Parts: sequence; C-alpha cells; structure tokens
Amino acid sequence: MKRLFVYVNYVRFLPCWCFFRLLSAELQSLIKQDFVRWMRILRQKDGAAITLYDFVDLLLFFPHFRSLVYSRLKTERTYAAKVCGIFASPLPLLDIDSQHIGGGLFIQHGYGTIIAPRSIGKNCWVNQGVTIGYTNATDCPTIGNNVTIYCGAKVLGNVTVGDNSVIAANAVVVKDVPPNVVVGGVPAKIIKHIEA
Repeated sequence: MKRLFVYVNYVRFLPCWCFFRLLSAELQSLIKQDFVRWMRILRQKDGAAITLYDFVDLLLFFPHFRSLVYSRLKTERTYAAKVCGIFASPLPLLDIDSQHIGGGLFIQHGYGTIIAPRSIGKNCWVNQGVTIGYTNATDCPTIGNNVTIYCGAKVLGNVTVGDNSVIAANAVVVKDVPPNVVVGGVPAKIIKHIEA
C-alpha cells in the first residue's frame, strides 16, 4: 500500500526531481550526501545511488527532509524551491538560512528549529527546537563537522563549535566549544571529553 502511495505522489515531486538533476555537480553531491545519510538513519538502507522512488519516499514522508532539499535548491535556483513548494510545502516551523551547509545534515523532527549559521560542517545532527543564530546583524555561529545538537539547545552569536562535539539538550552556547567535547547547561560548559 505504501509503495502505491509513493507512486501516486510521483507527480507532486517530479518538478523537484527535475530541478535536482539540473543542479551543479557540487550541489547535487551535497544533496546525495544528505539523501544517503537520511536513508541510512530512517530507512536502514545503504547505497550511494538516488532512485526516484526513494527520493519521493523521503520527500513525501519527511517534510524536514523536503525543507532541507528546498533550502539547497534555492542556493542555485531561487525559483525552484518556490515551484516545488507549490506541490508540496516545506515544514513551516523549520527555517534553514545558510549558503554553507556540508553534506549529510540530518534534522530530526525540525519543529520550531532555526538554522542560520555562517557555516555547518559535514554529517551534523540537529534536533527539534534548536536555534542556531544571530545575536546581532553580523554575529552568527560556525559549526564544525560531525556535531550533534540536541533538542532545545541554543547556539548564539559569533561562536565556533569544534568538530565531533555534542551540545546537550537545552544548553545555551555563547562561547566557543572546543572539538571532541560534550557541553551542557546555561551557559554551556564542558561536561565531558570525547575520545577521538
């Protein structure tokens, strides 16, 4: 039954598939990295090839994946995200506003989440209710590779979060976070060092 439902919805997501195929190789590569990671986490499937069926499956059942794809589309083709949004709207409470997001970003749930950093590295994980954002017109965070940010956390201002770090639930990060640590609390402090 699910397979039939996905096939019926091909029509809704065909424009998105076409725009994806027209993107530059670099942007296609980022979306492929996202796709592979989401399929591994949500569908327990490994594989580097993007099939139309699996692409539509993720776009149909996971609006936070849809928002991420639309965000990537608008970096090269602003109108593409708007056209795709006519057929299937993005998650309304998820705001992704950055030109520099590494591949493999996973957003779990994404409700009430604002992602507006200077840049995010590869393979990061962001939970619901997270704010990554500005404290004024120019100060925004830089997030490293393999960073996990749990629900309700806030990363604010001109801070750098090092690679392989974990930001605990409801932590408020207003100072730089070194690599390979777990931080938590208000304001966030180092709780534990992670062995690399």
